[in-house]
Amino acid sequence: MLFAVVAINTAQFESKQLPVDAIAPHEVDLDAVSARLASAIQHPTVSNYDPSLVPTATFDSLHVFLEQSFPRVHAELQQESVNTYSLLYTWQGTDEALDPLVLMAHMDVVPVEPGTEGDWQQSPFEGFVDDEYIWGRGTLDNKNGVMGILEAVEMLIGEGFQTKRTVILAFGHDEEVGGRQGAKLIAKQFEEKRIEPWLLIDEGGIVLEAHSTPVEAPLALIGIAEKGYLSLALTVNAEGGHSSMPNQETAVGILSTALYRLINDPFPARLEGVTGTLFEYLGPEMSLLYRMLFANKWLVGPLLVNQLSADPSSAAVLRTTIAPTMLKGSPKDNVLPSQAQAVVNFRILPGETIESVTERVRSVVDDDRVLIEPANNSEQNPSPVSSIESEGFMILQQTIHELFPEALVAPYLVVGGTDAKHFSHLSSNVYRFSPVVFREGDLARVHGKNERILKEDYGNSIRFYRQVILNATQ
Repeated sequence: MLFAVVAINTAQFESKQLPVDAIAPHEVDLDAVSARLASAIQHPTVSNYDPSLVPTATFDSLHVFLEQSFPRVHAELQQESVNTYSLLYTWQGTDEALDPLVLMAHMDVVPVEPGTEGDWQQSPFEGFVDDEYIWGRGTLDNKNGVMGILEAVEMLIGEGFQTKRTVILAFGHDEEVGGRQGAKLIAKQFEEKRIEPWLLIDEGGIVLEAHSTPVEAPLALIGIAEKGYLSLALTVNAEGGHSSMPNQETAVGILSTALYRLINDPFPARLEGVTGTLFEYLGPEMSLLYRMLFANKWLVGPLLVNQLSADPSSAAVLRTTIAPTMLKGSPKDNVLPSQAQAVVNFRILPGETIESVTERVRSVVDDDRVLIEPANNSEQNPSPVSSIESEGFMILQQTIHELFPEALVAPYLVVGGTDAKHFSHLSSNVYRFSPVVFREGDLARVHGKNERILKEDYGNSIRFYRQVILNATQ
């Protein structure tokens, strides 16, 4: 009977891919668009948690560059700035009864780690272009999105296209530090104007090339939710003194015990929710053995959890993660500190909250001598989960299949943070997808060294934005 149930479940575990025909690639002048992206890279729009340290002149110069580079966009679309440095463009549709399509990206970039400038093959803010690549900070995260969207709209206007559905372009200026001065204020403006996105697409998911996936095909990941964010400071105060006469218990020792307890008591792993949905899409495309396993999670769930937990990237979508990131103690090696502190970062799985995570940490540490409190004001609960049944999701899936015909589409959980989180209360159709193929080593280039994008991949991302506008607005 057990064998029969397993066999039936496996047989009924069918593909969820849409039957969509590929379309011919639209003509894109790769040299011209690559040169414009390279020029955008030359404006080092590095964001900072301290607003007084933001190089505002670089944002001003980037805005001027965008206006000069996309004359049709700036003539046809209504443009406004939000909190000075974020940009909002509105392309008014002919049918005002339709809720808008919102395309998002961010203009800011992370800094280059001091001392690593010489490790770059090309200077990070030079905007160097060779026969294959565009190099520089922002080519993958996320000026490629800003420029790709604007290129697509400029192209459509030049073709005489008139959108039926209003299209809004929203470009934040501080996504890398949480988006509270940019995208969050844009979302507040949406709320005040009662703008409810019919479909919102921000960065987040990517296309992984075939050899990097478990399905032996390119994998297009659409983020339907993102994890929450919390950093807790664990602080211990104790008697200090000379290291030659240590007390039986020191601040460092008490703190170390607390960290040991936390690390060795991880949050429970879950195969349901967004992660379960991911494997409902991937499972039918895998080998017979894995198809059988994922079709019968009720039977082999612990086995799957153990196997997936072995890899950090797959483990991250199973549970709330625990990562001690900062330590502070004595200023000298022979002095017992009177205070020791650690900062631990948590990425919170949907279904849990800031409060539940904090309470669990206190329970696991179980030591009144360890003060546990927020390390900063950057905490964020997990986003709501967007629908995979909506027309907007189907449009997004259709467009991916049209432009990336060999790719399999799957919803997934974004383990980092995006500006999209600020809009989740306005629409159930908020999705995270960057139409760029990530090849071997590219994930390490994001926020790392030698960030670059293939010219052909950038051209395909422009084609994607053009096509998704056509599919969503006609």
